[in-house]
Amino acid sequence: MGSAQRGYGQDIGIDLGTANTLVYLRGKGIVLNEPSVVAMDRKTGEVLSVGAEAKRTLGRTPGDIVATRPLRDGVIADFESTRHLLRHFLRKVTGRTGRWLGTRPRVVVCVPSGITGVERRAVIEAVNSAGARSVHLIEEPMAAAIGAGLPVQEPTGSMVVDIGGGTTDVAVVSLGGIVAKRSIRVAGDRLDTAITRQVRRDHGLLIGERTAEEIKLAIGSAGPYAGDEQLPMCEVRGRDGVGGLPATAVVTAAEVRAALAEPVAEIVNAVRQTLDEVPPELAGDVMGHGVVLTGGGALLRGLDARMSHETGLPVRIAENPLECVAVGSGMCVEEIESLHRVFAVSA
Repeated sequence: MGSAQRGYGQDIGIDLGTANTLVYLRGKGIVLNEPSVVAMDRKTGEVLSVGAEAKRTLGRTPGDIVATRPLRDGVIADFESTRHLLRHFLRKVTGRTGRWLGTRPRVVVCVPSGITGVERRAVIEAVNSAGARSVHLIEEPMAAAIGAGLPVQEPTGSMVVDIGGGTTDVAVVSLGGIVAKRSIRVAGDRLDTAITRQVRRDHGLLIGERTAEEIKLAIGSAGPYAGDEQLPMCEVRGRDGVGGLPATAVVTAAEVRAALAEPVAEIVNAVRQTLDEVPPELAGDVMGHGVVLTGGGALLRGLDARMSHETGLPVRIAENPLECVAVGSGMCVEEIESLHRVFAVSA
């Protein structure tokens, strides 16, 4: 073990998320958590900033500078920007500023369970070009289940619902594999878009994705829950849709709940559809153990109660849901030989 650790001391686990990228460094834990945003000079193609610094410029850049999120719906939408993003983060966590010398890291990357073969190859190519020696892909719900402490290698069924920025992945895992799964491109981004549309429809106010996210965090909910009557109203600043001038509006928690009703219903329906595909023996396990929610979407107020009501199963939010996928990828890095069965692809 000692020699292995010396040889692969910089092996890395990556939760390559639509909204945020988390990096786990072997032996150190999660060492980076930054937005998946890249700011580039449109004319020269030069990367100006990455991560948190780049996110601050979203929607506020001059015409010749563009700040983008290179991943959409959980997959790579802009290959070149993703490569720059990964290279920047890998060098940041390993302390390398130039070309790799000596042993390159083995990298475990989490991907949505519903991505295509072409999309998988794009992830592998992007990570390889950023400096990896080898790449192992693990499906996000499996990584989330490992990070949440579920007994994924035992002959018992465990159900996890990982609600990220671009996708919601639902899976029942047993004996190191996924028995039933469903991946839908309805998650945090869709919730934000729904709020943006509702505010425009009800108040004639145009707002950006950052403002929509702030509204969701402040007063968003999936349904009635204990204490929801105490949610305050939210004053929102944006641009008047008719006159084009700066304007403000007061948005209520009820309006936001109505906006989120459709995407929340799609997430709950994905859980129910996955349950329909579970073998009877494992269905009993899921009934007993319940459903574990991970990802940022798990923190939406009242979602656990709504899902429990509609499925009849106990539902709980994992400890540190935002980090479950990254921790799961890290545990695979720490025990890459014993957990090799959980990988979807190794290259």
